[in-house]
Amino acid sequence: MDPQLTEVSQQFERFKAAFVRKDYSSCSDLLSKLKVLLTKFSSLPPLFESTPNAAQELTIARDIYEHAVVLSVKTEDQDAFERDFFQLKPYYVDARNRLPQSPQEHLILGLNLLRLLVQNRIAEFHTELELLSSATLENPCIKHAVELEQSFMEGAYNRVLSARQTAPDATYVYFMDLLAKTIRDEIAGCSEKAYDYVSISDAKQMLLFSSDQELLTYVKEEHSEWEVKDGLVVFQKVKETAPCKEIPSLQLINQTLSYARELERIV
Repeated sequence: MDPQLTEVSQQFERFKAAFVRKDYSSCSDLLSKLKVLLTKFSSLPPLFESTPNAAQELTIARDIYEHAVVLSVKTEDQDAFERDFFQLKPYYVDARNRLPQSPQEHLILGLNLLRLLVQNRIAEFHTELELLSSATLENPCIKHAVELEQSFMEGAYNRVLSARQTAPDATYVYFMDLLAKTIRDEIAGCSEKAYDYVSISDAKQMLLFSSDQELLTYVKEEHSEWEVKDGLVVFQKVKETAPCKEIPSLQLINQTLSYARELERIV
């Protein structure tokens, strides 16, 4: 085997061993070294040069970037996820005819859709969907993300939260929890504008919590300005908006008529 390919393989085995141990700090260090080593392979995107070990180099590079994406989920680093996903994507698109399909492809594509949904990047979400084949759209990982987006847009928040129990893989839970927080924050924002106070029972139901303690923890951590007393959740008073300035309508009408007369003279 080529010495460079051997070195990458050995480092990748060390990475995977650290990943299994959940030693994510070591994984990050090894990943940085692996990415540097991969730059020496001219068979990789964007060059795609035909080399004696091109198939092996492409395969191991794709595996490395797939692990990098999953590592970013484990470390809850969305910026790293985006960087690593864009480095991985050419292996799914441009190298499709050079490699057999990865068993992790649908899982990672679904994760990326969830990330876009959590970040409220709906236009990009639909752009990514349009690039997928009809067969890929039927995959459970992709369907899960699509159904979530539909429920989110319809305001069917109960369906979104219950979907956590049917996530196709444990790596989805991170984004599902972020989506749940986004939903609760949106409901909370609407509630404090609509009401002065609500009962703890009603607040728990509105914010989709299953226990009073979960509600109290949420209030303490996310809305310390709220007050819980006498069985009620008292919202912070929404500041009255500044009155709109009066529009000088008569002055605008006179100016418009003046412009019209000037135009008539010009014509």
